[in-house]
Amino acid sequence: MDGRILKGDHVIVATGGLSYPSTGSTGDGYRFAEETGHKVTQRTPSLVPLHTKEDYIPKLQGLSLRNVKLTIKKEKKTLYQDFGEMLFTHQGVSGPLVLSASAVIADQLEKGELKAWVDLKPALSLEQLDARILREFEKGQNKQFKNVIHVLFPSSLTPVMLSLGGIDPDKPVHDISKEQRKAFGALVKAFPFTITGMGEFKEAIITRGGVSVKDIQPGTMESRKLSHLYFIGEVLDLDALTGGFNLQIAWSTAYLAAMALS
Repeated sequence: MDGRILKGDHVIVATGGLSYPSTGSTGDGYRFAEETGHKVTQRTPSLVPLHTKEDYIPKLQGLSLRNVKLTIKKEKKTLYQDFGEMLFTHQGVSGPLVLSASAVIADQLEKGELKAWVDLKPALSLEQLDARILREFEKGQNKQFKNVIHVLFPSSLTPVMLSLGGIDPDKPVHDISKEQRKAFGALVKAFPFTITGMGEFKEAIITRGGVSVKDIQPGTMESRKLSHLYFIGEVLDLDALTGGFNLQIAWSTAYLAAMALS
């Protein structure tokens, strides 16, 4: 912005949000909206990595999990549950499952920490998993525990699972009790961690919040406050989960504004 005044019959505000500031997104569109009498709702990062408490999570940095189930709860209430892919980072967790979860749990996370679990074998019931583990034990009954259970998950996850499982990794599997075996199976079905916070705007895919849609004509994207002024894309208080939906919001609102001006 160099201070020049540009005049036109119509103005379309398509400045984006606050996410990815390295691309030039500074949030100027929100200021334009407020200065012209529009309501702008609270803006927060969304579709963003999550931070975790446990010291064993950073040890898994770079590990990607596929076909797992992520569950996030506040006390006994399930806030989010879905299947897909996720990634461990130096600060916590990321990946498609986590990014979608961040959009759902944001309000509750502001009130305090949330508990999360990853089911590493969602296609198997607890009983089916126990039977699978028992078969592995029978095939290698004289082997050490650490050399048998590694077939259940990625090798880089094995040290952490052994630590959380509380079973001596060098113990022969024929010396492991039924209770210990079942407890380890339960861990595979519910790998735990605690969510403490979210990433910043510089890590966020989108901005949640923005120009209130109550101030916008839905068929044209024209302002209800000021004629010939239009708002489109991420500057609006519109957002969705991952999967191309936010791109579609940008394209569709742009199309409506363009058609209104044609």
